[in-house]
Amino acid sequence: MSFRLLLSFTCKSQGFAYSNKINPEVITNDTWPEQIGQLKTNTVLQYDKNFKNIEEWGYPALAKKPRRNKGRTKNQPVPKPVEHFKLHLGSMPENEKPLLPKGLTFKKAITDYIKSMDTINTRWPNIKFMEQALIILTVPAEFNDQAKAIMRECIYNADLIKTKNSEKLQFSTEPEAAAVHCMKVLKEHLLNIVGTNFLIVDCGGGTVDLTTRQLLSSDRLGEKTIRTGGFCGGIYVDKGFLVFIGDKVGPSVMQLLQENHYGQLQYMVQEFCKKVKLLFTGYREDYKPFDMDLDEVCPVIKQYVTGSRLDKLEEDEWIVELNFEDVKKMFDPVIKKILKLIRDQLTRSGTISAMFLVGGFSESKYLQKRIREEFSDEVRNISVPPQPMAAIVRGALEYGLNMQKIKSRTLPLTYGIELAPLWKDGDPPERKQTYGRIFIFRRLAARGLEVDVDQEFGLELHPSFKEQTEISIEVYATTAIEAKYCDEPGMKKVGELRLDFPDTHLGFHRKITFTLTFGQMEIRAYARNQSGQSTNANFELEL
Repeated sequence: MSFRLLLSFTCKSQGFAYSNKINPEVITNDTWPEQIGQLKTNTVLQYDKNFKNIEEWGYPALAKKPRRNKGRTKNQPVPKPVEHFKLHLGSMPENEKPLLPKGLTFKKAITDYIKSMDTINTRWPNIKFMEQALIILTVPAEFNDQAKAIMRECIYNADLIKTKNSEKLQFSTEPEAAAVHCMKVLKEHLLNIVGTNFLIVDCGGGTVDLTTRQLLSSDRLGEKTIRTGGFCGGIYVDKGFLVFIGDKVGPSVMQLLQENHYGQLQYMVQEFCKKVKLLFTGYREDYKPFDMDLDEVCPVIKQYVTGSRLDKLEEDEWIVELNFEDVKKMFDPVIKKILKLIRDQLTRSGTISAMFLVGGFSESKYLQKRIREEFSDEVRNISVPPQPMAAIVRGALEYGLNMQKIKSRTLPLTYGIELAPLWKDGDPPERKQTYGRIFIFRRLAARGLEVDVDQEFGLELHPSFKEQTEISIEVYATTAIEAKYCDEPGMKKVGELRLDFPDTHLGFHRKITFTLTFGQMEIRAYARNQSGQSTNANFELEL
């Protein structure tokens, strides 16, 4: 039996689907801890007090409904769950990444979460241990090469693949997987014409990712623009709600809830999401002011409020009203960022026949309304596919079943290697190295270039010394189109290829063909000996 197993991770929620290649029925998991019928669950872990063992994961680890005993609420502090740990893989500033408990790394949290999935039901382990299983892991568009290498390491540490560089693990971006899924929607709208350009806007919990695709012949997709994204997903509306509550009870009270009663705090957030956020359309006539009873959703809060705020809340019997303008203010800063991302993408992509909104946050009627108001004159067809939350897991599975659907991708960075030619007059004197050489950056593929999935970029290399028995080739990437040196701003080391060169009798006449490929989302480096000698090469990505 030949399976294709999909794992899909997002900042706030997680899902997976699977299929048998012989009978490719797409089955999306809908069974999670304390949840039946949901297509995703929360990416949250509840550790024990030593942060060694997992006590709960998914939704039960996040929100705790207040428990009462003989009319009193049990308000003992409990360890705060760990969430949003995948944000550590993003390109956001270090000071904006979520704090983790002392002694817990984000790599361990990711690995522990993957391992926890063994407890879902009997389906997961049966698939996991099938020797022919292929895992398609979807990641946000803004993940760089190092982030994907770390995810590969975590998948390996979670025992889902037997070797770290296993070909049984492949990557797809979330908007790319969504694009594969939306190819069906193109047919429904009679837009399945070769050359049609369409934009995917993946609005998730933490991130929003965008990519513009072109429908090619034989049901294949090309990428027209560099993938873009930003941290402006649905959780930022939730944060706006917590700021609103903080104004009512005091910032210090919210800090105490964060530290000591996070489960009740998140239960209050989940009540807001179910009864306000998901229903908000942006039309004033549709909105009915919502009264949130703090004593019901977060009773422990009454222990901490003081002063004039306490007097006011007691007078209002701990009822907080959310009116139309209050909720609109929670949405608008987030939606403004999303609209800018779409505008920037449309500026680069040219004529677009359709725009598809996918991801959990795309179900927001207000977000849909604002996007249509802003762009309907430019893009006639702006659609939300059925069950947009599952578009990514299903599309990635469809990609895994037929990986030829993706013909090309657009490089987000410029790639090259470090060379050490002889220093010559006109080169910077301070860069002259031992033995009269200079380290330079040699570009192989430029940022913004559309590359086929099987396209190779390489050059011929020779030893630097006659007796050289080993070669080390360092691969670098930069946001710039051109670069001279590997220590320029924006330049990062991606990985290193080490290869044996034991036979020295040909001296400088030995030749190695070095090649980079980008086809399967991960950068891969290869070396071929052109001198008829045996060569062992090993490429390690920088973590």
